[in-house]
Amino acid sequence: MTVPASICLLRTSAIGDVTHVVPLVRTLQRALPSTALTWIVGKLERRLVGDLPGVRFVTFDKSAGRAGIRAVHAELKVERFDALLQMQVALRSNLLSLGIRAERRIGYDRARSKDLHGLVINERIPARSGEHVLDAIGSFCEPLGLKQTEVRWDIPVPEADRIWAAEQLPGDRPTLLVSPTSSHALRNWRAERYAAVIDHAMDKGWRVALVGGPSTLERTMADAVLAACRHQPIDLTGKDTLKRALALFERANLLLTPDSGPMHMANAMGTAVLGLHAASNPDRSGPYSNRRWCVNRYDDAARRFLGKPANELAWGAKIEKPGVMDLITVDDVVERFEAFASHLDLSRPV
Repeated sequence: MTVPASICLLRTSAIGDVTHVVPLVRTLQRALPSTALTWIVGKLERRLVGDLPGVRFVTFDKSAGRAGIRAVHAELKVERFDALLQMQVALRSNLLSLGIRAERRIGYDRARSKDLHGLVINERIPARSGEHVLDAIGSFCEPLGLKQTEVRWDIPVPEADRIWAAEQLPGDRPTLLVSPTSSHALRNWRAERYAAVIDHAMDKGWRVALVGGPSTLERTMADAVLAACRHQPIDLTGKDTLKRALALFERANLLLTPDSGPMHMANAMGTAVLGLHAASNPDRSGPYSNRRWCVNRYDDAARRFLGKPANELAWGAKIEKPGVMDLITVDDVVERFEAFASHLDLSRPV
């Protein structure tokens, strides 16, 4: 295998998918220590991974529209890479890749291509179905003669953020974090159901904290959850940054969340995840390391809303229909919470 002198990775968003790219970076760094890595990443997403050692980052500001694309092209106009790993198939990303000069342009197989993806690449990753998103991203090293055999994140967390997290969650009480809001509204559970689970956990002596970003959607959901609770959890909504969130996850035992970026951030920090899956398939997009604690109503959703079992759907099909998350009951989630608590021998009041 000829060792490439330079590789450009293009995966700009979203938070969860960017988290999935980190193990690929670690694989490339381990196998090709002399290869220069450049990663084109979104403006928000760079706040999460932009301090990975040994990687040069180029920021893509999608909110700037065409000007954002031109800015990336201008920054890279005099460079030529040995390989481009084009890991995003959206039309905007395909257009963005046109200004990146690379001898080898590696993209997705035909089944996973869309939005003219096939026109901007000249090689494809192996065609496979039934893969988790992280494994699909990891396979981008295979045309280079490599194999991702280890999944490692080690996303840096500044000490100041760990200190902040320790101030919010001092000591070592069993802690449940609740991140109730996905940017995909139809993946969100009802506020009163989150409240019922929070009350159950707090009745058992657990510390519970609400977490989330500063958006209006997240604040509105948090307020609705708080209003429905008998016990008041710690409200950290809008107070954390992406790095602070990593530090909070590091201190927690369990995260309750729908399919969202925080799910994958927590998983990367080694935190167990009680994921809520009805609109999406947890085997494709659930917490990578351990889906044991998730509630999976994806097959029920397929039968109810699409009239067929999940194994007859295209891999990765979303069932984002009004009411789909109502298939997940409070009892479903409490059962998984109790199973996790028993696993840690934390089910007794503390």
